Amino acid sequence: MSTEPIIVAKDLNLSYKFINRRNIKNSVGSLFKNKREKKSFHAVKNISFTIQHGENTAIIGSNGSGKSTLLRMLAGTLIPDSGSLEINSESTSLLALGAGVNQNLTGRENIYLSGLLLGLTKGQIDDRIEEMIQFAEIGEFIDHPMTTYSSGMRSRLSFAVVSSIEPDLLLIDELFSVGDAYFKKKSGERIKKMIDDDRTVVMVSHSMDIIRKNCSRVLWLERGVLKMDGTPEEVIPRYEQLEI
Repeated sequence: MSTEPIIVAKDLNLSYKFINRRNIKNSVGSLFKNKREKKSFHAVKNISFTIQHGENTAIIGSNGSGKSTLLRMLAGTLIPDSGSLEINSESTSLLALGAGVNQNLTGRENIYLSGLLLGLTKGQIDDRIEEMIQFAEIGEFIDHPMTTYSSGMRSRLSFAVVSSIEPDLLLIDELFSVGDAYFKKKSGERIKKMIDDDRTVVMVSHSMDIIRKNCSRVLWLERGVLKMDGTPEEVIPRYEQLEI
C-alpha cells in the first residue's frame, strides 16, 4: 500500500452563487438597472485535512453544514473556489442515490445510463446487469418506465447500481436508509462488505451507530467549518450533546 496520503486538502473554500430578485418597491427608479442581486452562500470555509490509504472516515454535521458539498469536492464534481485538493487514487467513485436517473426511461435503460455516469464500461454493465436486477428485487418492472416505480423501488434499483462499483477511493453519501427493514439490512450488509475490503472510504451519514461500527475517524462540520477531527469516541459524544 502507498505510504503517501490518498487525500490532502488545504484551506478549501467553496461558495454557491445565486440570484435574488429585488422587491418591486425597491426597484422603482431603477428601471434601467439590473434588478437582480447576486448573492452567495459560503458552504465550505478554509477546511484542511489529510486522509491515509485504507482509512475509513465519516463526515457528520447538521443539515446545511457542508457535508455533501465537501464529498462532491473530493469526487471532483465540484471545484473549490480556493485552496488545494490532492487525490492520489487510481479510481474514485461517489455513491449517491439517483445519479443520472431519467424517469422516462425503463429501469434497465437507467442501469446503463447510471452505470456509464459512474465510470463503468458497457461491457462491465453487461456482465453485472442481471445481478443488479436480482439484487434490486423489482421483478417485471425492470422493463417499465421509472415513472411507474414507487420511491422504494427507485431507491432499490439505484442502490443496486451504485453499490456495484469497486473503486480504490469510495465516497458514500447517505446510502444506509434504502427501502424497508428487510432491504435496509440487505443493503447495509453490502455496504459493510465494501467498507471492509482493502479500500479507503469517506462517508456522509446521520447514523452514529453505523459510523461507530465502520469508521476510525470523524470530521465534524458546522456551517461550513471543520469544528472537530478525531475518533468516533472523541467526536460523536460532543456532536450528540450539541444536537440535543
